[in-house]
Amino acid sequence: MSTALAGTLFIASLIAALALAWKPLGDHMYRVYSTSRHTAVERGVYRLLGVRADAEQSWPVYARALLAFSLVSVLVVYGVQRLQDRLPLSLGMEPVTDHIAWNTAISFVTNTNWQAYSGESTMGHLTQMAALAVQNFVSAAAGMAVAVALVRGFARRRSATIGNFWVDLVRGSLRILLPLAFAGALVLVAAGLVQNFSDVQQVSTLAGGTQRITGGPVASQEAIKELGTNGGGFYNANSAHPFENPASWTNWFEILLILVIPFSLTRTFGRLVGQVRQGYAILAVMGVLAVASVLLTTVFELSGAATVPEAAGAAMEGKELRFGVANSATFAAATTLTSTGAVNSFHDSFTPFGGMMTLLNMMLGEVAPGGAGAGLYGMLVLAVITVFVAGLMVGRTPEYLGKRIGAGEIKLASLYFLVTPVLVLAGTAVAMGSAGARASMLNTGPHGLSEVLYAFTSAAGNNGSAFAGLTVGTPWYDVALGLCMAFGRFLPIILVLALAGALAAQAPVAEGAGTLPTHRPQFVGLVIGVTVVLVALTFLPVLALGPLAEGLS
Repeated sequence: MSTALAGTLFIASLIAALALAWKPLGDHMYRVYSTSRHTAVERGVYRLLGVRADAEQSWPVYARALLAFSLVSVLVVYGVQRLQDRLPLSLGMEPVTDHIAWNTAISFVTNTNWQAYSGESTMGHLTQMAALAVQNFVSAAAGMAVAVALVRGFARRRSATIGNFWVDLVRGSLRILLPLAFAGALVLVAAGLVQNFSDVQQVSTLAGGTQRITGGPVASQEAIKELGTNGGGFYNANSAHPFENPASWTNWFEILLILVIPFSLTRTFGRLVGQVRQGYAILAVMGVLAVASVLLTTVFELSGAATVPEAAGAAMEGKELRFGVANSATFAAATTLTSTGAVNSFHDSFTPFGGMMTLLNMMLGEVAPGGAGAGLYGMLVLAVITVFVAGLMVGRTPEYLGKRIGAGEIKLASLYFLVTPVLVLAGTAVAMGSAGARASMLNTGPHGLSEVLYAFTSAAGNNGSAFAGLTVGTPWYDVALGLCMAFGRFLPIILVLALAGALAAQAPVAEGAGTLPTHRPQFVGLVIGVTVVLVALTFLPVLALGPLAEGLS
């Protein structure tokens, strides 16, 4: 079987599996977020938190609850890292340094999961489990809650509330993420991944030349990671490590876990607004962008358009022989199209144009299909912008799902779109203008710029993957990237919740002869065009100085 045919079958079977899961998982998530019934476990959690589960919240209260929960989470994760030498299961690890602890706390609470350290030699078991792994669940559940709150904004009429953050958070964690992670962990354990404290062994040299054996609960963390909630892993090699991703079929399964929730949320969206065809339209936009990205990344990597790949006959530098070029390219596209950050190959070793695709995927806003929740609300904001642009073209007040998109709504949507470019471009410019930051670069020229650009794009987009070749475990980068992660996560969320509140308060608008149909191929094409044009106009200059210059040289 040729490489091209094997890659085609790999992608085709993945699409088929996602199609099979789309309806049942989407309908399950619809029931989770629409039912008024609480399980016994959930009622116990609400009593422990002091939450009135049946009381709904306005968007400012919803936002304050999310921000307060996130702030407490940052303090807890930071404290556990700084005190880990005094806590059980520390494995004798020293306290994490203040700047890395800050960066890591922000990283996991914002669902970025960027790692500026080697997990197997920095964190003990308790830190990995009680601090980091818990955030893998709740940070993703928070993103899903925001997406559902925005959908309620479209679905409700003259409403002052958009739901209850605590209910959405608990339900997303207990009814969606935990069961899927448990099932995924069982599959991965059956594939050979180790799930205990001792069998996964690593020898590390301690002071005085003594040796010690350490291990980690790999399988469950891997399942959580591939659900689009964790870019890190116990091993710094991530999903290229055979203990985390042992075979080609587990590689396929992990990609499925990355994509299944974000894609299925489009079905949930359609059910919640009472028009399933609207969910099909958003799914089509995501699908077209995703397939185009996967195909282009694969073609660029298979063509090997660079000096070393052409001499070697393939772009295999930084890739695992178990996966090959096509499967590695598919994984790279999937992980940068979502807020996952897991990698099974070094993106820094990709061809210039292949590496550019991973950058472009994040610059799109990670909306094809994006992270758990974040992809859906990002795509809906782009749909709002598209409707506004189309309304200007025909001279009508724009409408979407029966809601008018006026000056207030488009300002919120525009500010949402501008947050990531400002953080990425400003952060990259400051880094390139600072002698101390430039000292962390191992490469010069266009590729060195690409590495810095990738770091800030990954941080601001809450992705978590890296281009490598850049020493980011320094106080300057830990603080700067931590700020990018925090602002890149919470500023858009506040704007989305404000938009949800504005839409929920509106009265419904009847469709007229001039209303743009938002469920037809015409609208799908418009959203794709607006997304690509906005990103191209924003990032083309810096891409021309980085990967494009490298690829054309």
